[in-house]
Amino acid sequence: MHQYSGLRLGNLPMPHFTEMKLLQRLWGGACGYGNLFSSGYGTDTAALSSVLFNNGYGCGQCFQIRCVQSQWCYKGSPVTTVTATNLCPPNWAQDSNNGGWCNPPRTHFDMSKPAFMKIAQWKAGIVPVMFRRVPCIQKGGLRFTFQGNGYWLLVYVMNVAGGGDIAQMWVKGSKTGWISMSHNWGASYQAFATLGGQALSFKITSYTSHETIIAWNVAPSNWQVGMTYSANINFH
Repeated sequence: MHQYSGLRLGNLPMPHFTEMKLLQRLWGGACGYGNLFSSGYGTDTAALSSVLFNNGYGCGQCFQIRCVQSQWCYKGSPVTTVTATNLCPPNWAQDSNNGGWCNPPRTHFDMSKPAFMKIAQWKAGIVPVMFRRVPCIQKGGLRFTFQGNGYWLLVYVMNVAGGGDIAQMWVKGSKTGWISMSHNWGASYQAFATLGGQALSFKITSYTSHETIIAWNVAPSNWQVGMTYSANINFH
């Protein structure tokens, strides 16, 4: 896949060719976004084959998709934009050209029904498409959902604009310096540290643009696991 030096709409490479099929799941799956409505992603989403999923670093990325070379494409070949929210795992029991659509090295999108129906007839099931990366447009700031316990903090990062993805994260308590977080899976990062009773800030680097931003005092000192906290900053 083409690696981007930036995500300016006027400087995008030519689209890539692949196929995609209908996916009727509208929940977060492997990226850990949970309810896609409350996490800011809505219904225009897709699960990526493992090549595009990239061990979870593809979570949150946005793709412009157009149906091509099929009788099921809508007239004029309209485009739609989807956000990657899940993994379409390989199916080694089936041939890559006959059911094993997400087997490596294939690039493939399993799209939600609402997204699929913007470019092709529902009954098609699977159609060839052209696709390219585009910037993610999100409303509001980054969102952080906490899991873990008193000695382990697991954070899911959502509603990410710009590249849509995360390469690296750090957490800072009001009584600590910056602590590097390791990539857990999907869009989650973890820190093995005692951070209870401290207001938490996060430093985040985009996987695509390499831009780093700091979300200061995202969570108050009485933060709790199971809660989601919003920042007033996002990528561009």
